[in-house]
This record gives sequence, structure tokens and C-alpha cells, in this order.
Amino acid sequence: MNLLGALVFQWTWLSALVSAVVVIAIGALAATAWRRCGYRRSIGLLELLRVVLAVLMAVLLNQPEWVTEYRPEEKPALVVIWDASRSMETRDVVDPGQPSSAPRARREAIAPLVEPAAWSGLGDRLELIVQPFSQAREGHGTDLNAPLAQALEKYPTLRGIVLISDGDWNEGPPPVEAAARLRLKGVPVFAVPIGSPTRLPDIELVSFDPPTFGTTGKSVRVAFSIESSLAREYPAMVTLSTSDGEKLTKELRIAQGRTNDWIAWKPTAAGDYQLTLEVPKHADELLADNNSLTAPISIRDEKLRVLVVESYPRWEYRYLRNALSRDPGVELSCLLFHPGLSKVGGGNKDYIKQFPEQLDELARFDVVFLGDVGVDDGQLTPEQCRLLKGLVERQASGLVFMPGWQGRQLSLLETELAELYPVVLDSSQPGGWGARTPDHFELTEQGRRSLLTKLADTQDENSAVWEDLPGFQWYAAVVRAKAAGEVLCVHKDATNEYGRIPLLVTRTYGTGKVLFMGTDGAWRWRKGVEDKYHYRFWGQVVRWMSYQRHMAQGETARLYYSPDQPTVRGTMTLHANVMAANGEPVQDDQVTAQIAAPSGKTETVVFTSAGDEWGLFSAQFTPSEAGEHRLSLRARRSGASLDATFFVQGAVVERVGRPARPEVLEEIARVTQGKVLGVGEIDSVARSIAALAEPPPEVHRLPIWSHPGVAASVILLMCVFWIGRKVVGLI
Repeated sequence: MNLLGALVFQWTWLSALVSAVVVIAIGALAATAWRRCGYRRSIGLLELLRVVLAVLMAVLLNQPEWVTEYRPEEKPALVVIWDASRSMETRDVVDPGQPSSAPRARREAIAPLVEPAAWSGLGDRLELIVQPFSQAREGHGTDLNAPLAQALEKYPTLRGIVLISDGDWNEGPPPVEAAARLRLKGVPVFAVPIGSPTRLPDIELVSFDPPTFGTTGKSVRVAFSIESSLAREYPAMVTLSTSDGEKLTKELRIAQGRTNDWIAWKPTAAGDYQLTLEVPKHADELLADNNSLTAPISIRDEKLRVLVVESYPRWEYRYLRNALSRDPGVELSCLLFHPGLSKVGGGNKDYIKQFPEQLDELARFDVVFLGDVGVDDGQLTPEQCRLLKGLVERQASGLVFMPGWQGRQLSLLETELAELYPVVLDSSQPGGWGARTPDHFELTEQGRRSLLTKLADTQDENSAVWEDLPGFQWYAAVVRAKAAGEVLCVHKDATNEYGRIPLLVTRTYGTGKVLFMGTDGAWRWRKGVEDKYHYRFWGQVVRWMSYQRHMAQGETARLYYSPDQPTVRGTMTLHANVMAANGEPVQDDQVTAQIAAPSGKTETVVFTSAGDEWGLFSAQFTPSEAGEHRLSLRARRSGASLDATFFVQGAVVERVGRPARPEVLEEIARVTQGKVLGVGEIDSVARSIAALAEPPPEVHRLPIWSHPGVAASVILLMCVFWIGRKVVGLI
């Protein structure tokens, strides 16, 4: 670099006049003092020092600065940065000369521009740097701010930037912030937008969400979402294929925008499967490589342990017990109190003699049904209610409240179970409400979408089934649902000041789920159809409420997490129940998990104990990659261990197929006083840069008048002057 320096004064006429008067006056004073002392040499030196101090102060009064100009000898730099993110794989660049030809990918269309040969027209006037940014990484998006800011910091001779991108930024600060800094430095950005600002005709399968696991012989509901940019709705036949060769089809109508639907699959054998969903290519569709998705699912042979607690063997209890005992996937235990009798239980192997008192015995149950029971007449105790609360909150079990006309459940509101109720009951009407003529359910909007209330394959058929179900002649005195509750069904006619009476309400409590069934007439659903709807409903309830507990389990540990379908960059909450070898929950232990991503990157997660008797440990994990993750959980003291896998849904931050955003690049060019160019207008970059004025030299100013060294020198000279006067005897 060329270095030029000069001394510059920031003076005014007043400061110059004052300085001159002061210097002349002090000079005259010094001459007079030296003459009076007989022109002694020592006095002459002191007075000379006085004059030097006066001159120095006069100079500093005019604010001298040492100004240095740096003029670089290197050639100006032109940085060409091009977008290498995943969205550049979108095929929406159509050749204007051949509109009927297949569209090219954005990355393919800019390929000639990322070669140095494309910029040979710049000659030797500029130093050319070509580099990509936002290289396609799983789970990451496009950051337009970072490459612009880094170019400004890295290249001191930067004269211009060529930005080639589709403008689809979704990560980092707004790019206009970097553009404002470039404007201050006089660096223009020449933007080359690529891609279509409107989406081309396309059908995209954007999500495919099978559950983590399923049970043999029971239907699995696989949800999916399809996005269409076609102008009109059309019918299509989607196909679900399993890795063992089974194929299922479903016909639906795909409308413009997003279509959400599901398809049911009933596995017949246990094992690990790969499910693939495909949407057929439409005749007007230009992109066919985003019409299928694949995801894993584990099918198991499992027995769900269910406990039913009831006072009297009412009809609702009898048919519920029959439905669960005949379910091959359920291991049933019943506790029947028979108030007024000396013995509890019944007459077959399903009955137990007393409520499980030990934690390891109670923790075996996945779902507990509480019928018309309370804490009186020798039934449940407050301690047993506390244990049931802990089972739901800490062990991810399900609890079903099924009150009856005797109103015994009102006494449970005086125990710790009151926190779990998803509804508010009317204590003035413990026996509920009865009617001579049957009343009916009505599904809410949430109920129409819920898996629990799905008694038919389509939504319209399901609504018709619920309307035709045999009615009930008794319902609980419910005032309203609590804020945490999700109302699935309401009374078709009965209302109060809060609206329709809620009859089927669910909620999440801690790690488990709670269901409130406000009637005892579900057994009537067998009328004319036998077990079709009654068995299906309660089978779905049991599996829905026990789903989390069975995500992953070993002999001495159980793992479950939420959400059950995690996504990239979405925080997961991991819960682990750790047991000793005898099945007793471990309260204090050091629990860690090694989580290996598909790329092989491993992260250690430390669990924190909940500090109670249920052996619950929790942690949080944020996946940064899509795909199958392997988890290895270990408890240091108890020796409990568990190996599991979970699947993270693909990145939604950077998606192929979204429209380009040229307006983002136009704003960057406008702020930096650059230009927006087409792919074939590269030659104008050289002309535009050549027309720019030479950048001003970099100027560094050193303010001498305020420099600490100068101040120290002045003080030192004044001290010398003062000491000198003492030495010569003037003081």
C-alpha cells in the first residue's frame, strides 16, 4: 500500500490570534525576567523553557492531527457469490425459446455463471473471487446476510459483489442489514435472480407421518399432506406400499393448496417396516420427483395392561370388561368393590382382590378405568388416589373417568385426583341427569378429527355413524370443560350458561393422558351391530392412552418423548422411567443418553430426576438432522439400559419447489445502489464497475492535541520548569 502522511491543524482565526498574543506576551515576559537577573545563564534556560511551553500550548490549542492516507496497490476485488442451498434444486427455469421443454433446475441454470471463464470480459482490471454460500446441509436454510457481510470483512479492496440466488432466504438476520453496511462502504451489489416467482404446476407430498410403532392386528392411521399448485381440483389415487410388498390405495380429491388426509393400514406381522406413500403424476405437472415419501414404523406383538375399578357390576362395566377381555392385545385386571359386601372381586381370572399397593405393581398398568367409585364405603383411599395421580403424571399411563348415577366420583374431588379432571362437575347434582327418552352425542370439530372417535373410515361416514348411534338415558352433571381439556363430544340438546354439555373430554396431565366419559350408555352401541362400534371405540381408547409408554422399553427402562413425530430444529422432551432389577422405580441415579444422528455425529444428553418415587428422568434434545437417530440410554448406578431409535421428519426450513423471491434481491441491489441483472447480462457488470468513481483512500487520523503521550510531555516540562526555579533560587 502507498502511505501518505501530513500534519494538519484544526485552527480558527480566533484560536490563531489568541495563540499568537499569548506566545508574544510570554516571550516578552521571559525577556524582561532574564534582563532583570543580569542575563544569568540558568535563568535564561528557564525562561527559554517557559517560552517553549507557551509555544507548545499554543500549538495544541489549534488541535494538530497527524493524518495518514492508505492507498492500496492491489487490484480491486469483485466477489461472485452463488446460492448452493437445497432450494436451488427446484426445477422451474423454463427456456423462453423452448417453452414446451422440461424446466431446468435453478442450480443447472446458473452453472455457466459460477465458472471463472464466464467473467473473462473483466480482463486484468479486477481480482475475481467466485465462491458458493449456504451449501446444502440437512436441516439448514439459506442465509443471505452472512456471505455479504463476510465479503465486506474479508476483502479490503472490495469494489463490487455479484449475488446469484433465488432470494429464498430463511435463516440469519435480514440481508438488508448487510446491504446497508455495503452502501456505507460504497460497494454495490449486482443481483442475478433465478427461478420463477410463481410456482409451476406441481403436486408435492409435503409430509408423511406414520406413528412410531403399531400393534399387530390393529389398524394404523397414517396421516399425510399434499400441496397442489394446479389451477383446479382433480381426483387421484394415492398408494401406500410396505416393505413386505403390501399395497393399499385411497381415492381422494386434491384441491389447490394443501390437502390433509390419512390412510389406514392393518399390519398382520411384527417387525420393522418401511412405508412409502406415492401420489401419481398429473398430466399438467412439470415436477414429478417430489410425489413420494418414505418413513419407518415398528410393528410389535404387545399386551397392554388395563385395570378397571368399579363399585357395582352395572351394564357399562359388564360390556366394557367383555370388550377388553376379548381383545387379544389387552391383559385385563378388574377390581370390583361390591359396597356393602365383605368380599371384593368376581368369579374369573380377570379379577384381583385388592388395589395394587406397591409401586412396581401399579406401574405395570398402562391404562386405569375408574368407574362409579370414590373414597367412601371402603373403596379407594386418599393414598391410592395419590398413587394414581403419580402413575399418570410420572409414568405416562392413561386414566379414564367413567362416573355413574350414584355419584361416587364426587368424593374423588377431595383427593389429589381433582387436578386430573378435565371437567368441572356440579356438586349439587351428584346423581347426574336422567331422561325417559334417549339423548345423543354430537361430535365437535376436534372430535371429527380425533382418532378416538373414528368409528368409520371417512369423516362423513364417521359423522353419520355418531348421529345414528343408540342414545343414552343418563349423563353426568358437568358444568363445563376446564381450559386444559379437549372436548370431543357434547350433548346434542342440553345446554347451560357455558354452552353444550361436554360428555367426552380428554387432556394431557404430566406425561400421561386423561379421558372423561360423561355417560354410561356406550354399551347400547351394540344394538343391531353387536361389537362393531363398542369394541372399536374402547380398543382405540386403550391404545391411544398407552401409546407413549410403549414407544421404547426394555427390561429396566422405558423411554417416551414428545412430540412423537419430531422435526428438525424442533425441541424434543425425552422422558425415561428407570427401574431396578426387581421392577421398583429408581429415585436417584445418573442417567445419560448417547444420540447418534444419521451422519454419525453423536451428542450426549443428561437427564434430570423428577425427585419422586416414580423413577422419572427428563431431558431435552434438539435434532439438527433428519432421518433415523439411534439412542443408547444408560443409568450409571442401577445399571438400567435401553437402546432405541426414533425418526426425525425431514427439514422444512429449506424446501424444493417453493417460488423464487426476486424482490429480496431487488431490495439488496437498490439499497447498495447496484443493479438487477439477467443471466445473460454479465458484461454489464464490468462496465458498471468501470464507471464507478475511484474509492477514496482510507484515512487514519491521530489527534496529537488529545494524545496521552503529549499530555504527559507537557506535564513533565512543567515539572522541570518548577523544579528549575527552586534550584536557581527564584522560589
